[in-house]
Amino acid sequence: MLNQTTKEKINRIVFGTDTKAGRRFDIVLLWLILFSVLAVVAESMPELGMQFPDTFFYIDWVFTIVFSIEYLVRIYAAEKRKKYVFSYWGVIDFLSIIPAYISIFVAGYHYLLVIRVLRLLRIFRILKLIRFTREGQVLLTALRLSMYKISVFIAFIFTFIVLVGTLMYVIEAGNPGFSTIPASIYWGIVTVTTVGFGDIVPYTRLGQMVASAMMLAGYAIIAVPTGIVTAELTKKAYEKNTKQCEKCDQEVKADDCYCSNCGHKIESKV
Repeated sequence: MLNQTTKEKINRIVFGTDTKAGRRFDIVLLWLILFSVLAVVAESMPELGMQFPDTFFYIDWVFTIVFSIEYLVRIYAAEKRKKYVFSYWGVIDFLSIIPAYISIFVAGYHYLLVIRVLRLLRIFRILKLIRFTREGQVLLTALRLSMYKISVFIAFIFTFIVLVGTLMYVIEAGNPGFSTIPASIYWGIVTVTTVGFGDIVPYTRLGQMVASAMMLAGYAIIAVPTGIVTAELTKKAYEKNTKQCEKCDQEVKADDCYCSNCGHKIESKV
C-alpha cells in the first residue's frame, strides 16, 4: 500500500502540474532542457567545441544521466508503462538520451562521423519544451486533427505538380534544365512553393506562361494548410469558451449560469 501511494505521488509530480511540487519539477526540468540544448549549440561552434572538448563531454554526460533518471522515473510512475514508452513524449524522451549510450559501443576512427550525427539527436530535448505550454498542447491537437485534410491536400498538389512537370518536360524540349521528368517535377515543387532557386528556368513563351500561372497559384496553395490549421484552432477555442444546455441543447457562453433560450440553470464546467 505504501509503494502504491508513493508511486501515485511521483506520478502526480512528474506527469501533473496541479501541485506545487509538480510545478517546481516542470520548471527545473525546463531549465535543464534549455541548458542542454544550449550546450549542443555551443559545441557545434569550432572555437568552443574544439577548444573545450572534455568540458562538453562531461556536460553532455551530466545531462544524459539526469534525463535518464527522469525517463526511468516516468516509466516507474506511469499508470500504463507500455503506453508511455511508445507514446509521442516517451519516444522523444528516449531519443534525447540514447545517442550518448550508443557512442559508448560505437567506437573507432571510421565511426566518429556517425557518432557525431547520432549525438545531434540530443536536439530532440527541445521538443520536450512543448510539454510545458498549454498553447503548445492546443497547437499539437489542432495539427493532429488537421493531418488528414492536409495529407489529402498535399496528395492533390503532388499530383498537380507531376502533371505540370510532365507538361513542362514536353514544352521545354531541348532545355537542359528540363532534361528529365523528375527534374521538371523538382522545378514544379520549387516554383509552386515560391522558393524560386533559379537553377532551372523556362525559355519558351508557353513555358514562361505556365511558370507564371504556377507562381500565382503558389500563394493560394501555401495559404490552404494554414487555413485548415487555423480553422481547427478556432474550433478548439470556440469549444473551450462555450457549453451546452442540458435541457434544450442550446450553446451558451462558458461564463453564463443560465440558458438564454430556456432559462435552465447551467452547470459549470469542471
